Amino acid sequence: MGFVSNITRKIAFWNYPRTSWQWDVLCVLILVFIFLTPKSWFANPTYDPHTTVTLSLPVELVSPQADNAEIGRRAKELVNRPNGEVIGIKPVVEGGKLTQYKVDIR
Repeated sequence: MGFVSNITRKIAFWNYPRTSWQWDVLCVLILVFIFLTPKSWFANPTYDPHTTVTLSLPVELVSPQADNAEIGRRAKELVNRPNGEVIGIKPVVEGGKLTQYKVDIR
């Protein structure tokens, strides 16, 4: 048990000198991680400008008679994408009454 705890302690506190083979293995592992890790692991889809965002926009925020340009402008403001592209606007009717708009923005 002393052998395993000794190795674990050396790895945790990294007591190996730079000229050892353990140091070389660590450097290779770091380089492999840097160059072979997919970019998607670090991408945040919230801030990716190419990701489509679907927004539920209540009718209270825009008038029921608002045109598509006004709905798109209001949706872009809410998701903070002033240069975004509105892909689609779908009215949602519940109980015979317009309740919200589903807006897809890229």
